[in-house]
Amino acid sequence: MHTQALSHTHTHRNKHSIYKGLGVALPLSLCLTNTRYSKLLPSNAHQSNMPADYNGRWEMVSNDNFEDVMKALDIDFATRKIAVHLHQTKVIVQNGDKFETKTLSTFRNYEVNFTVGEEFEEYTKGLDSRKVKTLVTWDGDKLVCVQKGEKENRGWRHWIEGDLLHLEIHVLDKICHQVFKKAK
Repeated sequence: MHTQALSHTHTHRNKHSIYKGLGVALPLSLCLTNTRYSKLLPSNAHQSNMPADYNGRWEMVSNDNFEDVMKALDIDFATRKIAVHLHQTKVIVQNGDKFETKTLSTFRNYEVNFTVGEEFEEYTKGLDSRKVKTLVTWDGDKLVCVQKGEKENRGWRHWIEGDLLHLEIHVLDKICHQVFKKAK
């Protein structure tokens, strides 16, 4: 029962299943949809979170409402004007619940490493340069981050749909939605 996944720097256990009798490896979430095979699963399998595989290089394809989120973070006018036009690339390495993430652009790079379920102090250098207490957890196959600090209602959510990685960033009452396509 071993599968690797890539993503942010917080760690969580990767819960995928290998159906040895069938000779195939299936994500646990797919297995649960077929009641014929559900008896092969441990009795607590239905209660488990089923993380997705975030591993890979992801290229930005859209960036909606980013400037409003930057305003809510008190980022200066000049930096905002540059940042809204940047093409970002995310590189995510996930090993179970441990994530190494890099956000790359021609203007600034940002790296954060975490383990899902373990709170850590994050310095948002390159963003708004604040110290926050960050906790990333699984909500099914979505990564959910809560950042406690100077700004209220701050955090983000990551999820995957097909070959697209979605990132929803929220600060105060502002929400930005970014979409990245997996590089081939």
